[in-house]
Amino acid sequence: MHNENQDISFIINHLGEDHASYFNAIAPPIVQTSNFVFETVADMRKAFEDEMGGYLYSRGLNPTVDILRKKLAALDGAEDALVFNNGAAATFAGIVANVKAGDHVLSVTHPYTWTAHLFDQILSRFGVTVTYADGADAASFLSHVQDNTTLIYLESPNSWWLDIQDLRAIADYAKPRGIITLIDNSYCTPLYQKPIELGIDIAMQTATKYIGGHSDTLGGVLCGTAAMMRKIFNSEYLCAGNGIQPFNAWLLLRGLRTLPARIDRITASTQKVLAYLKTEERIESLIFPLDPSYAQFALAQRQMKNACGLISFYIKAQQIQEIEKFCNSLQHFRMAVSWGGHESLVIPKCADIPQAQFDPLNPTHRLLRLYVGLEDPEFLIRDLEQAFRGIGLL
Repeated sequence: MHNENQDISFIINHLGEDHASYFNAIAPPIVQTSNFVFETVADMRKAFEDEMGGYLYSRGLNPTVDILRKKLAALDGAEDALVFNNGAAATFAGIVANVKAGDHVLSVTHPYTWTAHLFDQILSRFGVTVTYADGADAASFLSHVQDNTTLIYLESPNSWWLDIQDLRAIADYAKPRGIITLIDNSYCTPLYQKPIELGIDIAMQTATKYIGGHSDTLGGVLCGTAAMMRKIFNSEYLCAGNGIQPFNAWLLLRGLRTLPARIDRITASTQKVLAYLKTEERIESLIFPLDPSYAQFALAQRQMKNACGLISFYIKAQQIQEIEKFCNSLQHFRMAVSWGGHESLVIPKCADIPQAQFDPLNPTHRLLRLYVGLEDPEFLIRDLEQAFRGIGLL
């Protein structure tokens, strides 16, 4: 009988590893080489003809990176994977590989900052147009598809408003029309959501976050068909030279070993922090996909196995100083971007606006995001309590 947990354990601990080939070491070695040698001209010629078929130069394939590729592809239920230096590089390659001058991209609103920069500042210079639309309703979202739409970009959930999209409905619409679908699946990881199984063509995740898990390395992943990964490898991957380095790949392999244990603990702790936040009078409203108050709760239950550590909320505040005092008063939630590591974090949306432009009537200006890490949840709740008490909002 199929057992998903057994499959995950096999993938994480065994798949792609050949201990006999590296002195029976438990941990795969870091093959820290830039170059690979050949015994004959014929062997070198073969590598030139198909660089994805062997080892030629570590800008392309590398043995340490290959172990990671195999594991990540299997976790996503994909044929193959490519690993990049960071998530922005992975997204860049996945998008640029599938558009050309004159094409149109349909994107969800509020995409990741550097994805929006790619759409607005880079692709626009080469005749690629982009439409941003709310993805909450699939039919309304897909009504923005044009005759020249070649790619649909999704983030489900995204990392601020935690918006989700109906992945199956969008994939079912796009596939027969030859439109490529690409999703940022960093929030859930393949353990909690499997976009490939729902019909999405390319699944991206920022391995910097839950895969690494220790806030000490960067990485980005694309998973999809072997043909799609080869297409990207032979062009954008090799040309830009943004593949991950062996040491960083080794750190991600190390982080991957504990991924299930870490995200299960984070998820359990998040539920306790969420329960506390729901009692806090200083919070106007909460956003969490698997809370019954969430607008798309039924869809989230259908396509997400679970949720991890991100909670967004709108705080009651008339002045930006109140929000700043709350964040500055936190002792155990550290203030930083990103998430997915061992440490709990907070980031206020008002950090990217000048103080003079703060508008209490604009909910976005009062939006905060918490990331719950591996600390004891009661430890974190006490920190939130003292910070809320300190600002005296009510």
